[in-house]
Amino acid sequence: MKTPIRFASLALSMMLASGVAMADIKIGVSMSQFDDTWLTYLREDMDKQAKSYPKEDGVQLQFEDARADVVKQLSQVENFISQKVDAIVVNPVDTAATGKITAAAVKAGIPLVYVNRRPDQQDLPDGVVTVSSDDAEAGRLQMQYLAEKMGGKGNIVVLLGDLANNATTNRTKGVKEVLGKYPGIKIEQEQSGVWLRDKGMNLVNDWVTQGRKFDAVVSNNDEMAIGASMALKQAGIEKGSVLIAGVDGTPDGLRAVEKGEIAVSVFQDASGQAQGSVDAAVKMAKKQPVEKSVLVPFQLITPDNVKDFK
Repeated sequence: MKTPIRFASLALSMMLASGVAMADIKIGVSMSQFDDTWLTYLREDMDKQAKSYPKEDGVQLQFEDARADVVKQLSQVENFISQKVDAIVVNPVDTAATGKITAAAVKAGIPLVYVNRRPDQQDLPDGVVTVSSDDAEAGRLQMQYLAEKMGGKGNIVVLLGDLANNATTNRTKGVKEVLGKYPGIKIEQEQSGVWLRDKGMNLVNDWVTQGRKFDAVVSNNDEMAIGASMALKQAGIEKGSVLIAGVDGTPDGLRAVEKGEIAVSVFQDASGQAQGSVDAAVKMAKKQPVEKSVLVPFQLITPDNVKDFK
């Protein structure tokens, strides 16, 4: 009699274990690069969001670093598919090269969420959603603030992000939309610092060394803006005499605004995008309805309100 009981207990435990496994929601997450400052906050907030769900949901995130490599990112997505994850979240390396990722996920019937960077493809198929912010609005906000401070005239230089990223294109587009209203403000230089502090510093240092004259630096993100501030300081240029604008509202960016090292930033809500993307993935895994496109708003950060963002 003991042997059948032992086998029955074993079978019951295996069924329970199987039930628990089936209750887990496994989400594969491919980030364009782990060493990007703002994306680090996004990744950390996604992890917090996953841990906030009830234990019975068992939401598990598997993060992978694409290291700014389009081929590597596609391979990561294909691996997620072979692992039969319940949903996939992608922060694209190249917003113009997401077609194969989308096609692979749709063919496998696995829900796909693009976070922070929306694919260039306008009409995404069913089963694919986006959680991002309107990058053109960020450019409009920072440039409008600078234009008013400059009295509608002067020269600016523009620090572009990664040219493969439509956030760069759209933020710069927003800047130029505002400049259309201010013919007295001219762009002296416009080059890519690929989102990096040291690249922004080197570019601004080169422009100063070349004797170029500019009244403001418009940067697609805070890291390059901080680099610009460091270059101007090294050149002995008085703090505040050249206005600097960033985007993101990172902790370092907020400190730079407080200290007067940069004049303005625009808050990009990492927590909002993290919550929105993980929540969408979980709902889709559960076959629940979700919004096709979620836009998390930007907010202007100035010396007057910077403490509200800390």
